Amino acid sequence: MTDPFVRTRGLFDLPPGIVYLDGNSLGPLPKSVPERLQREIATEWGRKLIGGWNLSGWYRLPETVGDKIARLIGAPPGSVVAGDSTSVNLHKALTAALSMTDRKVVLSDTGNFPTDLYVAQMALAALGRGHELKLVAPEDVAVAIDGEVAVLMLTEVDYRTGRLHDMKALTAKAHAAGALTIWDLAHSAGALPVDLLGAGADFAVGCGYKYLNGGPGAPAFTYVRPGAAEAAQPAVAGWMGHEAPFAFDTDYRPAPGSTRMRVGTPPILSMAALDAALDAWNSIDMADVRSASIALSELFIAEVERSCPGLVLASPRDPKHRGSQVSFRHAHGYAVMQALIARGVIGDFRAPDIMRFGFTPLYLRGEDVRQAAATLADILAGASWDRPEFHARAAVT
Repeated sequence: MTDPFVRTRGLFDLPPGIVYLDGNSLGPLPKSVPERLQREIATEWGRKLIGGWNLSGWYRLPETVGDKIARLIGAPPGSVVAGDSTSVNLHKALTAALSMTDRKVVLSDTGNFPTDLYVAQMALAALGRGHELKLVAPEDVAVAIDGEVAVLMLTEVDYRTGRLHDMKALTAKAHAAGALTIWDLAHSAGALPVDLLGAGADFAVGCGYKYLNGGPGAPAFTYVRPGAAEAAQPAVAGWMGHEAPFAFDTDYRPAPGSTRMRVGTPPILSMAALDAALDAWNSIDMADVRSASIALSELFIAEVERSCPGLVLASPRDPKHRGSQVSFRHAHGYAVMQALIARGVIGDFRAPDIMRFGFTPLYLRGEDVRQAAATLADILAGASWDRPEFHARAAVT
């Protein structure tokens, strides 16, 4: 059987000798990006100046990039717009969803990424209409959906353990109860097949710098279900989301469809980097990505459990119930991870004791996984992690 990722493995500029298992946090540099940025700087900006907005397609780049992302998340063309950060987009999606209902309860779970909860807490306070954020354990979400819930707001893949929510089932239950849904796809887009349209999701947000490889701080994206957009009124508005931005009207009239989720002038250089990075996905089938990532993660779990008896699997054992990452617990996980990084195997750490490893078949092979597991086993066997420099906490873990 032909390996569909032979082509993509040559598309990334990874340092020699590095096994990169942290694409779930920041994707590596696609080789196409520096050339694209140089062209945008020297030719499009440098020679066309302000004409680049029309001549170089800058003005429509959020929609152009959005359509590329849409293909990866089961969304129709025109339903996804790129721009802003995931947090800003979540604020827009949440306030838009709440504008469509009189209910007051936003339901989420305790495993959600904290920034999503912070956004919700402050958005509800700013609205000042008596909304409540209700949190339950991830396994209790389904039973907590009732007739009081206005919005179900979940991250599909748990950032710590990789636990995977059933988007279709939970969305169906929310809709049956009269609630709307918002899905955070930060650890889903580019990692596993997502079918937003088929699941009936109302809104979704996600970032461009993890599995989509758009670079640090890359623009995020927002999805609005076709048919829902015209009723959505986000509490953050700006001229790029206006029906006629260059009419310069004094009153806000939202643009049609997902375009109303735009706010200010898009960051063209970072948008261009993400646009170039997304070309790596040309001709790639997400079903193949899923199959290969499961094979890689299953291999890693088997190798680690065979050679590292002191580690405890924190991720669901059944691959159908986890995303494209595997987490193990260790009391000194931070120091162990720093020792691994010093040996050229890059993962990351999440408090209090989680070591995370991401599996991206676009640039990873089975031999990389075996090397990573062997290096981890060697570090643990010799306790070489127990050195002062590995215990010293950096600002970013």
